[in-house]
Amino acid sequence: MPKRRGKGTGTVYQHKASGRWCAELHVGFDPDTGRPKRITAYFPNRKEAEVWLSEQVARYHKGLLADPKAITLREWAEGWLHRKAQEVRDRTLHLYRQELGYALPSLKEPHLPDPLGQMRLQEVQPTHIRTALDALAPKLSPRTVRKVRQRLFQLFEEALSLEVVHRNPVAPVKVRAAPQGGRTGRALEDGEVQALLSALDQHPDPRTALALRLCLALGLRKGEVLGLQWGDLDLEEGTLTVRRTWVHNGQQGVTSLPKTQTSQRTLPIPHSTLERLRRYREWWKERLGGPPPSDAWVFPGNRGGRPLDLNALNHTLRRLAQRLGLGRIRVHDLRHTYGSLLLSRGASVELVSERMGHANPTITLAVYRHILERERREWVLDPEDLVAPKAQA
Repeated sequence: MPKRRGKGTGTVYQHKASGRWCAELHVGFDPDTGRPKRITAYFPNRKEAEVWLSEQVARYHKGLLADPKAITLREWAEGWLHRKAQEVRDRTLHLYRQELGYALPSLKEPHLPDPLGQMRLQEVQPTHIRTALDALAPKLSPRTVRKVRQRLFQLFEEALSLEVVHRNPVAPVKVRAAPQGGRTGRALEDGEVQALLSALDQHPDPRTALALRLCLALGLRKGEVLGLQWGDLDLEEGTLTVRRTWVHNGQQGVTSLPKTQTSQRTLPIPHSTLERLRRYREWWKERLGGPPPSDAWVFPGNRGGRPLDLNALNHTLRRLAQRLGLGRIRVHDLRHTYGSLLLSRGASVELVSERMGHANPTITLAVYRHILERERREWVLDPEDLVAPKAQA
């Protein structure tokens, strides 16, 4: 009698009919029929099949893998996030978990009720997805609901490609489109900009004040400002280079590469801001007894070795906005104001895209469409002006 294959073992072989490579993991036997239960996936080559199988064997012996007929949506989501951790940055992975967590609350807090997450993966129907997304609509923006749908679609698409499910239940479910232009933010009016700049000059903490000024004067992202080191500033030439960003990975602040390749950029510093940066450097010289090292944070936190807390700029800006009667302003709105001011003063879309560190000008067009449309309406050419007689001197 042939020896039974043990649980948590597998094999890789080439499927004769299709030529594809099959990875097969043995996960036990059906108690009723005695027939073996397997997880099977297909790949274009042997190497990919072997890599997948070794990962699944390791997960099985850690208790992270279940019978494909019994695995729940939450368990599959955890596995999908685990695999994505090898492909994306910590910050992106944190966002993925956050977005999925709206539909599958137990991903965030295991004790929370999670009716969708507790369902078996193979039993999830489009109606279940529809119900879950509809429940989120009153609480979240259309843009966020679309992100939740996108993540659910991705993890089911992986299950489909691995033949764990026979169709993607998210595919037929549509959600309302986000408003035109998406969440662009608020651009401050000229008077509001002046009031805020004056308030920043009077603020007692030069770190948060100057960091917020850089967001407004150079269009920097919050993480780009906090990630600055003194070696990134050339205060003689008057330039600032974005080389890294300081982000939260879901547990703590960490350094990361800028958002895109074009986000790594060198920017000219406006004269008024340059003068304040020079005075700020002198302020640090007095405190340190010498110039700050090139690898020191420009805006250090109260605890050594780390930049300011990511929420410090939010708190300072919120208090200033309330005192000035400016309403609700986010730190990102300062960046949006910078882009709006450039465009309204005649800068080209290509220049604004370069200064903002957008991946391409198409993003700039989408974000600032409202300003460009207003500028187009103001450009009116009357042919009569071309033939009207000149006034006699």
